[in-house]
Amino acid sequence: MRYLILSDIHANWEALQAIHAHIRRKRIDRVVFLGDAVGYGASPNQVVSWLRSLGSTLDAVRGNHDRVCAGLDSADYFNRYARQAADWTLEHLDERNLEFLKSLPEGPLDVTSWAALCHGSSVDEDAYVFSAYDAKMAFAGLDHHVIFFGHTHVPSLFILRDENGNQTLKVQLLTGRRLVLDLEPECRYLINPGSVGQPRDRDPRAAFAILDADQRRIYFYRVAYRASVARRRIVAAGLPPVLGDRLLYGA
Repeated sequence: MRYLILSDIHANWEALQAIHAHIRRKRIDRVVFLGDAVGYGASPNQVVSWLRSLGSTLDAVRGNHDRVCAGLDSADYFNRYARQAADWTLEHLDERNLEFLKSLPEGPLDVTSWAALCHGSSVDEDAYVFSAYDAKMAFAGLDHHVIFFGHTHVPSLFILRDENGNQTLKVQLLTGRRLVLDLEPECRYLINPGSVGQPRDRDPRAAFAILDADQRRIYFYRVAYRASVARRRIVAAGLPPVLGDRLLYGA
């Protein structure tokens, strides 16, 4: 079984299309979505309609922007640009897409018997996992071999190794066009594939991963997309230009 792992699309249709073009010759059996389909970007209906079209082949949890943009929570804790985008998104979502966002479950959620997904942390969908301390809390929340998460928009990897009762934690930022990780049975993994539609690691390319469950192997990818087109779409929609500008720099 091969899973396409996506997170934090943020209504960026151009980035999602680039990923779709990149994988068109690869076998994908299911799609795993880690939350935040909308917010910031100007193509919420295209993105949500695509997720809806996956039907039973989709495993997904909601993100904080999905929750707010669907009107399930207040945007008061967002910065002013995110609030403007959330209000605009709620205004422009088609009814079926709005209902789909409302139906997305809060994580964590099982992908397989040994892998799970969540948006922020396994213990709090709004928590950011940046540090070793954050990772230890997330590992403690679930006992799965692999936990996929998003929310930070930074491709990263935390490896918890247990050797003779002694635990060590390795933290790694994931960079480059293509990386391969073979999962070791004596380790546990906390994995962020990065953001499809709004990277924040100074690399503007869309990020995603593919899990080969049979081989216990994960492939990480970055693909270039027409960020300038996504930016123009944001500006044309009347959204804050800064939301488009940051796409050009991966910030």
